[in-house]
Amino acid sequence: MPKCPPLSRQKKIRLRNAAAGTLFLAMLPLMTAAVSDAMPSSASSAAFLAASASAFLSVGDVFQNASNTEISETYQENMAAEIAADKSPQSREKLFAVDDTFMLSYGELLIPNSTDEERRVPDKIYDVGPEPYPENLESRDGAITAMCYGNFKGDNYIDLDIAGQVRNVTSLPNSTLLEESRLAPDFEIEKNGEPQVLIMHTHATESYEPYERDFYDSSFNSRTTDPNMNMAAVGDAIAEQLEAAGIAVLHDTTMHDYPSYNDSYDRSRETVQKILEENPSIKIVLDIHRDAIERESGERIAPVAEINGKNAAQVMIISGCDDGTMGMPNYLKNFRFASLLQQQLESDYQGLTRPILFDYRKYNQDLTTGSILIEVGGHANSVDQAVYSGELIGKSLAKALT
Repeated sequence: MPKCPPLSRQKKIRLRNAAAGTLFLAMLPLMTAAVSDAMPSSASSAAFLAASASAFLSVGDVFQNASNTEISETYQENMAAEIAADKSPQSREKLFAVDDTFMLSYGELLIPNSTDEERRVPDKIYDVGPEPYPENLESRDGAITAMCYGNFKGDNYIDLDIAGQVRNVTSLPNSTLLEESRLAPDFEIEKNGEPQVLIMHTHATESYEPYERDFYDSSFNSRTTDPNMNMAAVGDAIAEQLEAAGIAVLHDTTMHDYPSYNDSYDRSRETVQKILEENPSIKIVLDIHRDAIERESGERIAPVAEINGKNAAQVMIISGCDDGTMGMPNYLKNFRFASLLQQQLESDYQGLTRPILFDYRKYNQDLTTGSILIEVGGHANSVDQAVYSGELIGKSLAKALT
């Protein structure tokens, strides 16, 4: 079983604590328009890294400086082409920002993850044609390390009464969240044949490794339209367990991130609104994703827990908080539901969960009082690990709701 050290995944890493051993991907230079237009596309990666020491990329999250960088479209295209053509290990360092919102890495996007689900990405690189799951992914381009994220310590971690934790990165007091976690959800599930739960996927094409292993093939961007290998397979596993418990489910497998990743939350919002209008009996909306955790060296982390003798992808619930500008007044009702599920999961399957992420996110969670986002493993987990976790989520959710 993978070891479970008390890790600390900080959302933003500043220069003063970059040496503390926290996960981060790479320095991210922010260049002015004049510098970027003048610099030739063949410039060395060292020159890029030297351009600025004020911004870092941490687990996919951009730490921005005060400037609003502009980079010419021609420069973007030239750099994208250069990075795509260069498969050398050094090309991993050729990272750059466009409008402070996205990054490229040798021909593919640094994969959005739980810290930046809504970040915009470069269409010319990320938006591609149909993606059947590759028949061969055996090139050993980087390492995968299985890691079990255990309990965390720190002022922003809350131990829930029964089991599990919350990571509070808002200004709300921990005491308020602890009190809310003790309240029942704002709905009741009925076993009357009418749909109670909607399972959907804003990023349906997110996918996994073909089998459990300690290496990855970098030719694959961890996205596929194959429903047996992407998030639809995990959603099916959850739905199967709920239905077995007599809870009616709708599972929508629309690929809102295909062919374009950008604005996928706008598209999924339209889908969910339409389904809710047609099925007012629905109380819960589960947006099922997977995470992506990668170290500066290119090593990928597979969050894993051993449950009943099998490796399962660890699960992280994201519950959004309204900062007063997001039109989400009932966010604490979503949090009550998230806390219920977190405690049930961790009680049933110790070690399966990572702390709930309670942060200023919307993710369309204003549409019901039972809306949460669930990250099932990451891009380094195997599809079997993720589907197994889907089964466990379904079983615990059914137990929590009945």
